[in-house]
Amino acid sequence: MEAPLYPDSPLGPSTPRGGQPAFWVGPRHLAGDDRRLYDRVADTLAGLGWMSLTIVRGRHELDEAPEDRQVLRSTVLHISPDTLRWAQWSLADEPFHLGDLPIAWQISARTDTSSPLAAWSSYFTTDVPGEAVADYLVALEARDQPAVPFAGPEAVLDAVVAHGWLRDIDQPHAGATDPTFTSHISLGEVPPLIQDADPRALTTEADEVGPAGWQAWAEPALGAPCLWAASFSASVPHDLVAVFAASLSSTAPVLRRVLPEATRERLLRAPA
Repeated sequence: MEAPLYPDSPLGPSTPRGGQPAFWVGPRHLAGDDRRLYDRVADTLAGLGWMSLTIVRGRHELDEAPEDRQVLRSTVLHISPDTLRWAQWSLADEPFHLGDLPIAWQISARTDTSSPLAAWSSYFTTDVPGEAVADYLVALEARDQPAVPFAGPEAVLDAVVAHGWLRDIDQPHAGATDPTFTSHISLGEVPPLIQDADPRALTTEADEVGPAGWQAWAEPALGAPCLWAASFSASVPHDLVAVFAASLSSTAPVLRRVLPEATRERLLRAPA
């Protein structure tokens, strides 16, 4: 059982960030996003040379001062130089939910520039560790063909098992969990509204099972709300999901100032 090195530490979501001490914490999959998921991912994309576009929607009344304008919704879209892959920060743009949590980042890719449709999409809610999303994007950028798989589903399970996760007893070839049975990754039915170019995903009836995709989530306690969730449509290459899974399950500590309330007592931490 994991326990805090400093159980009396005031570190927590309710504490202001100003002057807040930084800690090295683990395990990564329970460490949250430090309330910096946008910054962490956007900085990674900027380093990769992706272009960003911001769309702001608002209401402007007659005789209203510019500073009083009401902004209703906004979206930030990041596009790779070859335009084959893109990432959308949708948290401020009335996102749909995954595991009862709002989608924060949607990352997609297409096979070629002649098609306006994504070949696959992946979705990440708040509190997904930013390091895992960043590593996933770096791997995506490194591929010449972002929609072509280079490995089978076993690569995903091998990635987490190498870091001490356990294969699912009932489905050893389709799922795994961390040793505390808190975080999970599973290949199975894809939630509604997950976008994919596989024709089977578009034509599946309500009572039919469509193509399987990877899902990952953290449930701090049985029946408790999820801390975070991630969903990969059926056509996301398994080797890309494996990169996310390897980073998520990594035993290397991560730097945090804000810890999730639901998992703070499970985290090991030491002053940075």
